Amino acid sequence: MIKLKNVSLVFQGGSVAISNITTSVNDGEFVYLVGHSGSGKSSFLKLLYKEYIATKGDIEVANIDVSKLPKWKIPLLRRKIGIVTQEPQLLENRNTYENISFALEVMGALPEEIEAKTNTLLDLVELNESAYKYPGQLSGGQQTRVSIARALANNPVVLLCDEPTGNLDPDLSIQIVSLLEKINRAGTTVVMATHDSTIVNRRKKRVIELKDGKITRDEQDGSYIVR
Repeated sequence: MIKLKNVSLVFQGGSVAISNITTSVNDGEFVYLVGHSGSGKSSFLKLLYKEYIATKGDIEVANIDVSKLPKWKIPLLRRKIGIVTQEPQLLENRNTYENISFALEVMGALPEEIEAKTNTLLDLVELNESAYKYPGQLSGGQQTRVSIARALANNPVVLLCDEPTGNLDPDLSIQIVSLLEKINRAGTTVVMATHDSTIVNRRKKRVIELKDGKITRDEQDGSYIVR
């Protein structure tokens, strides 16, 4: 579960990114974060994995008190969270298989575990035939799939996606969201920041709208109404 209570984020210089937000996301939910650029969507997500530290308020993710979490325990938090960004940030000198398996190697998994898990993830994101291609040989949609597979390597309970379809055409965007829905149906909580009104309106989910760092709307089976 994700819980935020009276959370604010004020940057040095006084710029307010998040203003007194209180909300929660239940286990297994799929939530869209919508709002104009600068509305606070990315800041909201970064607070959850402690890329940003809240100025005030309480944050809990996967039964971890993020607000009071010491710096040395942040890696433990991030093992429970998968992170997908608009830019896949793949390792250019590693192929698809190696980009996915690298996350498992860092965790100290055994070779047989790495092989089994990587093959399972390749199958999930439908990239078996591209396992030995390098990032430069992949389409934008394929690179995003690799990024999603890598984010799932540690079996996270929460998947945070920051504009994962931002650089993709409409057809590829639908494919990526379909994949995220499949992951969600398997039990992973998904929170996705997006500007894509078509996806939000066609794939009805809970919608949280942000404006100037505040929640202005929170609807089940919501629509993209930002103007």
